[in-house]
Amino acid sequence: MRKPVLELKEVTFTYPGAEQPVLREVSLKLQEGDFIAVMGSNGSGKSTLCKCFNGLIPHYYTGDFEGEVLLRGESATGKSVSQLSRHMGYVYQDFENQLVRPTVLDDVCFTPLNYGLADYRERGERALALTGLSGMGSEFIWQLSGGQKHLLALAGALAMDPDILVIDEPVAQLDPQHARQIYDILRRLNEQHGKTIVVIEHHAEFIAEYCHSVVLMDGGRLRWHKPVREALSSVEELLVLGIYPPDVTRAAWMLQPGPRSGTLYPLNTGESGGSFMRRCGSEWSAITAEQLPVPVERKTDAIVKMDKVLLSYRTIHKTVHPVLKGINLELRSGESVALIGNNGAGKSSLMKLIAGITTPTGGTVHVKGMKVNGLPPERLSGIASYVFQNPEDMFIDDSVRGEIAYYLKARRLANTDETVEAMMEAFRLHELAERDARLLSGGQQRRVSLAIGAAVRPAVMLLDEPTANLDISTKQEMVEVLETLHSHVETVVIATHDMALVAEWASRVIVMNDGMIIADGSKDEIFSDGALLRRAGLAETQLMELSRMLGLPRICCSLEEFTGNVEWRKEAVTHGGNSQTGT
Repeated sequence: MRKPVLELKEVTFTYPGAEQPVLREVSLKLQEGDFIAVMGSNGSGKSTLCKCFNGLIPHYYTGDFEGEVLLRGESATGKSVSQLSRHMGYVYQDFENQLVRPTVLDDVCFTPLNYGLADYRERGERALALTGLSGMGSEFIWQLSGGQKHLLALAGALAMDPDILVIDEPVAQLDPQHARQIYDILRRLNEQHGKTIVVIEHHAEFIAEYCHSVVLMDGGRLRWHKPVREALSSVEELLVLGIYPPDVTRAAWMLQPGPRSGTLYPLNTGESGGSFMRRCGSEWSAITAEQLPVPVERKTDAIVKMDKVLLSYRTIHKTVHPVLKGINLELRSGESVALIGNNGAGKSSLMKLIAGITTPTGGTVHVKGMKVNGLPPERLSGIASYVFQNPEDMFIDDSVRGEIAYYLKARRLANTDETVEAMMEAFRLHELAERDARLLSGGQQRRVSLAIGAAVRPAVMLLDEPTANLDISTKQEMVEVLETLHSHVETVVIATHDMALVAEWASRVIVMNDGMIIADGSKDEIFSDGALLRRAGLAETQLMELSRMLGLPRICCSLEEFTGNVEWRKEAVTHGGNSQTGT
């Protein structure tokens, strides 16, 4: 019998000044060796729940706290965050704020050193080994990639050898290869080292592959705690809450005839491939790629031209580090361009060159016919608008209306009031007009940042990871917001790891790797090349993988497109006299 390592009993918590509790009578047990995902829509209480585990609530975040927390059967009442943290490691969503020392080894040793443990260095080196960072102890923090920084934050939590690890959004801001690396390490810590793992996660595909069970939070209450297959098969219940099970699970649910209650669905493409083949027959050749409509390419004006562009910087050791290596590129009016590639490929650097934030070390950049090399960004703000990955970096005023107006007034543009009202209407911000943008949800902040950028009517809008740190339902909303942008700007460019967003939105996909453009084409051209995606550190969506597995004539980018293909095939098989129509 596994023993409970942590137990919450009837925990209720209300933040100061709040009218309603953020947690309501929550009871939960964590057993030794559990690997649990905490799911829920924005504001459901996921992060607040986990902050009760190590005493951050109620000791650091004060408020009205009721109930009891037990650690290995002993009450945590009266124990400090410091005492509880010896047993519990926590990696926050903004993990870079946990990195406090200049070098990797200094940082990983920081916590055990401050606890006065004589073997602090051995603990640090062991944690680096567990996270694949051995040999990097002398590296400076600012030289690490985003994925390496995330691993270092995890190593810092592991240095105390805790029983429980809590990781808030493990794969946020990471490319698919680094995301999988994080989860592979968590699985190894769970299976080989006996750690109890808790992840707060929106990505159901990772939950399906790695987790044992799922806790669902809804309105501050623990709605249920179920085994992972049963949990993710509760498709209708999850969709009502704005939570999206894996694509293959939803596809099977949508195509399920008759009653669905209690049905367990496939969670990955390996399980689902056979199911769909049985349903629709194994011959998919009745429709060929040649019979499908071919998109007509229309030539439009060039908005951006980059000719042999180079970018490099000098490191602290005086060596030159190349970032971009001879970029030749044209972006045209009306395009929806997705820049994809692994962390460190050069996506953000390329966009900052277009916006004039960075100056190339070689080659030329033209935007709307203007050579931008060395021009100050304020000269370009009405032509190229760059929206940062963290929206709050753009906020200056104390209201949403004031944020939009500030940028217009700073550029002394005419008709400021009319433009502000138009942006508030276009991006659905009227209800938030007098709110402080820094206190809004992630999706709301993103809408404000896009309204600020679009207000000056730039020719090209550049968005860095527009769906980072958003839950899946808010990401779906972002597609509509991105479409709205085309009413205000000529060309939209996004840098992203979100293949589902690319599949649904982009008209052109540019693949970057190691500072170079290695592919440039339509979604069909890029997504049909699995080897190219792997080389760029990316991964196919489940629908892309399933399309390839079933031999469909075109890679399906949306659930509607895939289920339409399957339903079409089912009808063709049925009317053709084929009896293979089972589910």
